[in-house]
Amino acid sequence: MSMRKELVGIAAAVAVAAGALTAPTAVAAPTERQARTEQQTRTHDATRKAMDEVVKDGVTGVVVQVADEHGVWKATAGVGNLKTKQPRNADDRYRAGSITKTFIATVLLQLAAEGRLSLDDTVDKWLPGVVRGNGHDGRKITVRQLLNHTSGIFDYTEDGAFQLAIFLPETFAENRYRTWTPAELMAIAMSHRPTFAPGTSWSYSNTNYLLAGLVIKKVTGNSYGDEVRARVIEPLGLHGTYMPGTDPTVPQPSSRAYSNFFTPTGKIYDVTEMNPSWANSAGEIISNPGDLNRFYSALLRGEVLPAKQLAEMKVTFPAPLVEGDYGLGIYVRKLTCGVEVWGHGGGLHGSSSEAVTTADGKHSLALNFNDDWGVGSTKIMEAEFCGDS
Repeated sequence: MSMRKELVGIAAAVAVAAGALTAPTAVAAPTERQARTEQQTRTHDATRKAMDEVVKDGVTGVVVQVADEHGVWKATAGVGNLKTKQPRNADDRYRAGSITKTFIATVLLQLAAEGRLSLDDTVDKWLPGVVRGNGHDGRKITVRQLLNHTSGIFDYTEDGAFQLAIFLPETFAENRYRTWTPAELMAIAMSHRPTFAPGTSWSYSNTNYLLAGLVIKKVTGNSYGDEVRARVIEPLGLHGTYMPGTDPTVPQPSSRAYSNFFTPTGKIYDVTEMNPSWANSAGEIISNPGDLNRFYSALLRGEVLPAKQLAEMKVTFPAPLVEGDYGLGIYVRKLTCGVEVWGHGGGLHGSSSEAVTTADGKHSLALNFNDDWGVGSTKIMEAEFCGDS
């Protein structure tokens, strides 16, 4: 999920409530914890510099973790709490937003490998009548098209009334603990026309992955959260990762999460507690950088999916939104030095994340900003994969 597009589009309509936190006037120095030699540590000078620069440019706090042939390197910059000025924890848990999509796609690809469904099944086969109305027709849309965003199904997060309900300071305060059901979210999507005819173009739609979660439930009889846990989280030992459902909290260790709702005043709000049911199987996951590095590395190494399904995951379409190409729940980006990285980004209120790895899974990076206005994730990735070595 990405908040920036939604918030910028409605910022002019915002009437800002009182009582917001103010921005910090100073930033904390970066900290590091690693089990590497001093010579090896210096290979991340460019990454540390990029972290300092994004904090100087306004990011509240950054956590970065790198895993490569030398081991694991962890670093933080900025603060995790604007009131206490406490620094971020290198092992922070955070809302990873649309990184959820790679986990959901992985489960469906595993089910395909087991012969329990086909990626070319229609959505209507598993969810009869759910995708119907205003030109939408689940009989003409496949599971594959859900996963690669070529379905044309309207993105419910683009609905104006929905945006006004959760992307303004006052309405967020009113609705932060509200539970949104999949039926409610689907009704929003079906009230609009499709973006395009199935298979004729590409457009990022969170509704695709809302439906993907429902397909998992129909095929297995279990919730998508249970299936992700049993098939991915537990086998890989991702102890800091889980699907919170309607739980509004983020367990420790974690930092506070901040949003300015892209209002012209620049005032900052603590949005740490939030019922993430509105994001559902499109973006509710909570994780930490170490877990995400382990997941994407194992995935690209072929340890999570059979070779056939991994190859299908990596069949991509041009996707300007992610500055690269998009496959089945995963993107590939070519950095300026020619290195290609595979992964996903994610953003919810107060959190912006990226997690990527090289095609062989041997060099991974996960990062998080504990705000939703910060920019600079590409700068950090460029520094790590294209900087000093």
